[in-house]
Amino acid sequence: MATDELSSKLSRRLQIEEGAEDPVAVDVPGHQNGSEEKPSTANADSELGAKLIRREELNEGQGEHCQPSMRVFNPYTEFKEFSRTQIKDMEKMFKTFDAGKDNYIDLMELKLMMEKLGAPQTHLGLKNMIKEVDEDLDNKLSFREFLLIFRKAAAGELAEDSGLCALARLSEIDVSTEGVKGAKTFFEAKVQAINESNRFETEIRQEQEAKKKQAEEQKQRRAAFKELQSAFK
Repeated sequence: MATDELSSKLSRRLQIEEGAEDPVAVDVPGHQNGSEEKPSTANADSELGAKLIRREELNEGQGEHCQPSMRVFNPYTEFKEFSRTQIKDMEKMFKTFDAGKDNYIDLMELKLMMEKLGAPQTHLGLKNMIKEVDEDLDNKLSFREFLLIFRKAAAGELAEDSGLCALARLSEIDVSTEGVKGAKTFFEAKVQAINESNRFETEIRQEQEAKKKQAEEQKQRRAAFKELQSAFK
């Protein structure tokens, strides 16, 4: 049945193309004439064609996938003016007041922090504190933005009477050291950069030695405990 119908349609189209028969307009519900369907069909074909071209370019390595950048934040490489010990102290302080454990300090958590530090702020003062370092405008502080407070404090970029200056001053984290930016000459900057690199390596080595010493002490305590146990058997 379907084959006969298809054969009939093909025969009719052939007759129309040869001029043996005039085409008959067919009313389609929702359309006054067939002219409205052509643009939509053309648009669909154009859109499909663009997608196919885009797909072909991606397959050939010519195009680039549009994906959001996922830049990994490394505080030790981005904030080289601070030592590993300083950054770890800042991280410890950040986590202490991150009551929600969502890796952010919001307005209420900042309020509590400033009260604990003995420098309570008004609601507007707290909002201004966040605003000064809130690079992504989400009205809360990430760890990176928290580190920016201490960078600005070390560079002398904070007003003496500001809440952020009070936070940096009362945090008991010494950020008075100057980075390479404070060097007077190119060669002095080079030497200072090398010293920074050596210091970074020294700190890592000291951390590793401390962990090794701690593991050795634990091993000795376990051996002494086992020896004590065997004495009572």
